[in-house]
Amino acid sequence: MPSIDLTGKAAVVTGSGRGLGLAYAHALAAHGASVVVNDVDEAVAEAAVKSITEAGGTAVAEVVPVGTTEAAERLVNRAVEEFGRLDILVTNAGILRDKVLWKMTDDDFDAVITTHLKGTFTCARAAAVRMREQGEGGTLVLVGSPAGQRGNFGQTNYAAAKAGIAAMARTWSMELGRANITVNAIVPVAATAMTETIPAFAPYIEAMKNGEPLPDFLRKGEGFGTPEDCAALVPFLASEAARGITGQAIGVGGDKVALWSHPQEIAAAYADGGWTPDTLADVWPTSVGAALQSVGIPAPKFPEA
Repeated sequence: MPSIDLTGKAAVVTGSGRGLGLAYAHALAAHGASVVVNDVDEAVAEAAVKSITEAGGTAVAEVVPVGTTEAAERLVNRAVEEFGRLDILVTNAGILRDKVLWKMTDDDFDAVITTHLKGTFTCARAAAVRMREQGEGGTLVLVGSPAGQRGNFGQTNYAAAKAGIAAMARTWSMELGRANITVNAIVPVAATAMTETIPAFAPYIEAMKNGEPLPDFLRKGEGFGTPEDCAALVPFLASEAARGITGQAIGVGGDKVALWSHPQEIAAAYADGGWTPDTLADVWPTSVGAALQSVGIPAPKFPEA
């Protein structure tokens, strides 16, 4: 495998003031890319830039909430103004407004969809326009979630947005292929402020903060680790080594990297002349009904005490 060198390339990473986004920005900068850091909090964004530059990287901050076309154009324009080009976009910005369906308000739904789904769309569109104008290809890395792949209790808005992001990655990989722009969704799993709130994970995350390594059953079995464990996938996907990878959903976390399947038909039945409710009822249990799929993110398999 050739050395990953992104020298001369410019990247925008949305929602990169902290957590996974900051890890992605650091990883890109460590491999030579110049990075536009984005956050809604100016102090957080500037602290992220400082941490990158102190590590020898190049970064600037653009403070704007992702979602609108204006915000997307600001981010792309900042990369072009500062670095002369845009080669890499990572759409990481996101928020949570978790509630069960009957308690979720319009505002709860709209806020999450605007940041995750519309924000990914507007930023990717602005980036694609610039990359096509440059004529040298590019990389879009769209950040998905296991919730978008399998659903998750209390996350109607978030799961819908992340499922849509994976669908957009597949669609855009076809639309942008001739321009040599790769588009992939990544599905990270890491110890973040969000996962700290899950009681089963809390003691392991606390131990990790105190310098203890996460056990193998988490790092390997669950693919669960630190944000930095997820970060290597981003510069890899932005490199020439991954130029042939596009339209994929790739899971990463802990010691694990995995390829998610695309939705596809797994069972079928046929009736001459079409179906009636009665013939469906007769055939269902022994045909397609025998292959019903599970839903939800599987619970971690913790070792017995």
